[in-house]
Amino acid sequence: MVEHGDIRVVHRGGSKINFREPVITNDSKFLLCASGECVKVFSTSTEECLHDLRGHTDLVTGVIIKPSNHLQAYSCSADGTVRLWDFTDGILIKTYVIGHPIYSIHASASHEGVVFVVTSMHADKRPDLLQLVAVHLPRSGDQMVEARELSAVLSDVSSNPLAIAFGRGGEFIASAKGLQLEVYIFRKQKAYRFFLKEDNKKGGRNTFTCVACHPKDDCIATGHEDGKIRLWRNFNQKKEYTYSTLHWHHSAVSSLCFTPEGTNLLSGGIESVLVQWRYNQEDQREFLPRLGAAITHIAVSPDGSLFFTSHSDNKITIIQSCLKVSAAIQGLVKGENVTTDLMMDPRSKSLVLNGKPGHLQFYSLQRDKLLYNLDVVQQEYIHESGLQQFEVVKAAFDASGTWLATVEERKQKGAEVELNLKLWEFDEQTQSFVLNTTISAPHEAQITDMCFCHSTDNQTTMLVSTSKDGHFKAWQLDAQAHTEADERPSWSCDFVGAYHSLVPECCCFSADGSLLAVSFQEVVTVWSTASWELLTTLSQPPKAIRNLCFGRLSCSKYLLGTTGNNLLCCWNLLTCSLEWSTSMDVSLLLADPISENMAAFCRQAGSTDLFVFKPSEPRPLFSQKAVCPGKVTRAIFAPREEMLESCEESSQWLNRSQLYFLTQHMDLMTFTTKVEEDRLMASSKQLVIDDSVAMTPFYLLLGKHRQQDSRDAQSISAERTPLPQGSVAIKELLQTPAHVLPSTSFLCSMFVQSLLISVTDPREEDKATEEEMESEKEEEDSEEEMESGTTRPEQAPLGRQAAESAAPALTKAQVRELRRVKKLDRSWFAGLLDS
Repeated sequence: MVEHGDIRVVHRGGSKINFREPVITNDSKFLLCASGECVKVFSTSTEECLHDLRGHTDLVTGVIIKPSNHLQAYSCSADGTVRLWDFTDGILIKTYVIGHPIYSIHASASHEGVVFVVTSMHADKRPDLLQLVAVHLPRSGDQMVEARELSAVLSDVSSNPLAIAFGRGGEFIASAKGLQLEVYIFRKQKAYRFFLKEDNKKGGRNTFTCVACHPKDDCIATGHEDGKIRLWRNFNQKKEYTYSTLHWHHSAVSSLCFTPEGTNLLSGGIESVLVQWRYNQEDQREFLPRLGAAITHIAVSPDGSLFFTSHSDNKITIIQSCLKVSAAIQGLVKGENVTTDLMMDPRSKSLVLNGKPGHLQFYSLQRDKLLYNLDVVQQEYIHESGLQQFEVVKAAFDASGTWLATVEERKQKGAEVELNLKLWEFDEQTQSFVLNTTISAPHEAQITDMCFCHSTDNQTTMLVSTSKDGHFKAWQLDAQAHTEADERPSWSCDFVGAYHSLVPECCCFSADGSLLAVSFQEVVTVWSTASWELLTTLSQPPKAIRNLCFGRLSCSKYLLGTTGNNLLCCWNLLTCSLEWSTSMDVSLLLADPISENMAAFCRQAGSTDLFVFKPSEPRPLFSQKAVCPGKVTRAIFAPREEMLESCEESSQWLNRSQLYFLTQHMDLMTFTTKVEEDRLMASSKQLVIDDSVAMTPFYLLLGKHRQQDSRDAQSISAERTPLPQGSVAIKELLQTPAHVLPSTSFLCSMFVQSLLISVTDPREEDKATEEEMESEKEEEDSEEEMESGTTRPEQAPLGRQAAESAAPALTKAQVRELRRVKKLDRSWFAGLLDS
């Protein structure tokens, strides 16, 4: 077993963008959100990801805009650092080392040079005891600075950043945890604590969930587990404090946010409804329902024109202040688990898996963006815990991407499982999948596996499903069996198979579609798809077969399977015998559809190892220990659009396909070569600025002049040197923010010299050109006279003719340049020699 260091495991997308509250820039053009170990910068107008701010080595736990500079942002991470970014250009400016894991970060304009972080200062004594600490950021020119001046503000605070908020421009800070609300007033240097009973008289749960402070009044809004909102006043007088109660949510309030002017209060929860309360007129409220999933965070742009809501389905919704949805930024939907396999849509080349309840999501791997959702269940999802609803559990594509099969089921206590098998046909006109056939109760028990016959030679499309009822069924598309009223093709059951009343677990078609392998517990049966005759059976020691996979191309004669007693077996179908077997705990086995390669993920000591091999060769092509902690749940080989040109033998298995896999934490990972990763990093570091966004007023002021100058230069002469404003250096100088540029004195001389260009009167240039043309004409005439007056011998030696024929002919431009050189005055050189 050889491990190769040239191949590395990298994060390829799918990170959560709803982990923390989204941050909006002052001009409302950018949206920043924590996403795994990086910070993503989105455009609010195009919803595209403009930058990935990478530098943290652990989970990013908070992002805020720097109060004194709206073009910079702070981010904190569990790696114990606070980093300062220029998010418009994606540049890391400075790193402040705190030395302790940071759970959230806060800042206020009234506390310049100070950020407030939640961290554990006494990890040895009580790691769960968190403190709100004021960090004084040192002023230094170094890239990495250690922040040593720390002062505790509040003790025993929550790790949830929604439970801490500044009020009245930083005059006080409120923190809620459990049943306690604590308010610290900076002017008095004093903290006030308020307690609630665990349950009220009506049985409501009073536990605090979130906090928001009014921007202008002494008012604190708190959300609670029973769905109530309390507005606290007079909290600077502990004995005279009061609070009023608002109630609409039937479950816990997840987030609260005041508008910048304080006229409205926004709230959200599991109901996926945004509620807008009028401040001091709480009986007047407006609703924006059916936002798709539970609301986890609410944010408002600094000008109050846009609202932003994060949702549990990894989505950020952009809402206008009139409560109208304008756009949505959708990431890879993170459910509790992936019930379907990872699939590739042959048409869109997108990754397909189950997303939000009752849907399939089509996710672009290249753009790291959700393309669209397919509503499979076609029923409104009710957000209520304990309610059993239909869920998509299986899905499969045919080879051309024309047909999609889905299985949905609903489990009910004390009742049989409800099953629906649906066949979807791709419509060329609408460019979407349209429901063709619905089969209610295709089996009497749960469906364990389903697959299409991927052979392109077969005239008919075939689907096989296996079930716990002890049968497998072959569904066949009969394109001829349609009536005049319905011209669409129909599906019918072509065959029902069983083997000794055993339960089938998995099935797989051969590459040419002539064989079907179905595992019945510890027995593998091989069937002929033409006659549905049982050809042979392959048995192993008594343990159930968990995976089945046929070889591809030159290895199509092999059938591989994994067993419950940690065996990987390879059968030769030509001899119907066991070719080889090895002992390993394979959790996932899959084949590359366009090569002979196969991948096996093996569990080992709390982590997962990877082995890439060919069934015909005993030595693996690639192996890597501990590709990720925990178990790999799903994986897939995705064909590349452009084949890589890798010379390393260890990485040639990545030339035509790329291997993606999902970890137990729902992170989408992939394998890439060092050369490929370096090329991607180099391209991401290039400064790419869209003219439609992030325009500075200085750039807009000079943009019109630059365009006008370029048009004038083109109209005067095509060969004329372009104006310096069009150069790359000047463009970067005008577009780069001033706070990251060198001093003005350093740039002034170079900038002024670049603006100095030689200007010549067009009339003088025309006159000089005419004189030059006249002199050239006179020289040509004189040369012709000399050639006519000279008599040449009729025959020349053969050597001279060969030399003349071998000499290359000069172009007109070269002849003209040669004449110019002849005219040069070299008298100064003669005078130099005489001296």
